[in-house]
Amino acid sequence: MRTSLKNALLLIAACAVSTGASAHTGHGTESFMEGLAHPFGLDHLLAMVAVGVWSVSALPAHKAWQGPATFLLALVLSAVLGASGVTLPYLEHAIALSVVLFGAMLIVAAKPMPKAFGLGLIAAAASLHGLAHGAETPATGFAGYAAGFLLTTAVLHLGGVGLGLGIRRTLAARSGVVLGGLGTALSVAGVYLFSQV
Repeated sequence: MRTSLKNALLLIAACAVSTGASAHTGHGTESFMEGLAHPFGLDHLLAMVAVGVWSVSALPAHKAWQGPATFLLALVLSAVLGASGVTLPYLEHAIALSVVLFGAMLIVAAKPMPKAFGLGLIAAAASLHGLAHGAETPATGFAGYAAGFLLTTAVLHLGGVGLGLGIRRTLAARSGVVLGGLGTALSVAGVYLFSQV
C-alpha cells in the first residue's frame, strides 16, 4: 500500500478516535469558524468521507461529483427546514444509523447499484444531518455558520474522493476487499455512535 494511502487512512482513524461521539451538543453554532470546525465530529467526518469514497467507487468517473453535490444540496435544503422548526423523532439515532448506511454502501460499492438509488440514499442521510444543524443554529448566526460548515463538508468530500481514487489506483485488484473492510469499520462505528446517543 502506498505511503500516501496509508497516511490518509491513519488521518481518518486519528480524527475518528479523537472526536466525541455526538456532534450536536456542547459546541458553538454562531460563526463561520465554528461552522468550519463542526464537521470534524465523528458522525459527520465518517459520513462525508464515505460519500466521496463511494462516489468514485460506484459511479462512472465523469459523474463522481454527483454524490458530494447531492449531499451538499440536501444538507442545505434540510438545514433551512430545520431552522424553520421541522424535526424528526430520534433524529440523533437516525444520524448514527446513516453512518451504518454509508458503511453498507461501501461494502457493496463494487457491485452494480442503480445510480438514482445510491444518490437517493445520500440525499436522505444528508437531510438528517441538515435537519439537526438547522434546528440547533440561531437565526442570527445561520449564514456564517452554514458557510463554514459547507466549506469543510466539501473539503471532506474531496478527501473521500482522493481516498477512493487512491484505493482504486494502488489496490485495483483488491479494491473490493479494501472497500468492504472500510465499509465494515464504518458500520461498526455507526453502531457505536448509535449506542452513545
